[in-house]
Amino acid sequence: MRIVAALGGNALLRRGQALTADNQRQNVRTAARTLAPLAEDHELIVTHGNGPQVGLLALQEAAYTDVDEYPLDVLVGETMGMIGYMIEQEMGNLLPFEKPLATVLTMVEVDPDDPAFADPAKFIGPVYSETEAKANAAEKGWSVRRDGDAWRRVVPSPAPKRIFQVRPIRWLLEKGSVVVAAGGGGIPTRYGSDGNLEGVECVIDKDHCSSLLAREIDADVFVVATDADAVYLDWGTPRQRGIRRASPDQMDQFDFPAGSMGPKVKSAQDFARSTGGKSVICALADIPGALRGEKGTTIDPDCAEIEFHS
Repeated sequence: MRIVAALGGNALLRRGQALTADNQRQNVRTAARTLAPLAEDHELIVTHGNGPQVGLLALQEAAYTDVDEYPLDVLVGETMGMIGYMIEQEMGNLLPFEKPLATVLTMVEVDPDDPAFADPAKFIGPVYSETEAKANAAEKGWSVRRDGDAWRRVVPSPAPKRIFQVRPIRWLLEKGSVVVAAGGGGIPTRYGSDGNLEGVECVIDKDHCSSLLAREIDADVFVVATDADAVYLDWGTPRQRGIRRASPDQMDQFDFPAGSMGPKVKSAQDFARSTGGKSVICALADIPGALRGEKGTTIDPDCAEIEFHS
């Protein structure tokens, strides 16, 4: 099979964990143990989040005042290289020596008139107390919002329109390479008034971009790996139920939080609707079982009735 596996931020840095290289490498090493067996048996494309990492680079840029801060599109490119390097190295330590791996710096077109630019909502960077967040907002001109029990910076998150590196990604897959691409949702770009590509100050949602990539490269399965073992209804209540299998249309009747499960469900629905293939939402360690239909939540156009985990 050709599989696109989108790693959530927890696969790289757990919530509240210090933003150190050692912590990130240890988490990537754990992810590699799940991904390497898939890469031996299937064509594998790995995408990943970068919210904490791009936020950290933005803080580092702000601390160095001798030059203007670098824009978010450049910082996204930097995180793509950093995280791709770690994924390549840790998976390469587990795979046969002859198995090639490659990270593709992936540019993604966005619409400058996307309404997301008027409503920043994508979380990046570390968590803060309310007092710290509002102080940073006043000092640095940030937009901030509550994220669970903490506060974080938010930036615009427009929808991805087109992925420019689809052909090189296809070429690498055809040569047997594991490909790391569209990290952090890709590098946001647009066509300027002169007709040339230019960067955009925003961050694209990783799950939406990963879904688009999965469709454009004709993937068989789209996997969203997150910190939940399935998509739940009535989460946190005595009535909570984990969805085992449902069609994209059946999932329309439920509302999921925009800041957490909502984008994952929508991206999974989009892939299943567009291709007729299956999407899976599951915990990272459960990917093998989820591909067999035993774990996680499968979004399947052929599902006649919603099934729940017992």
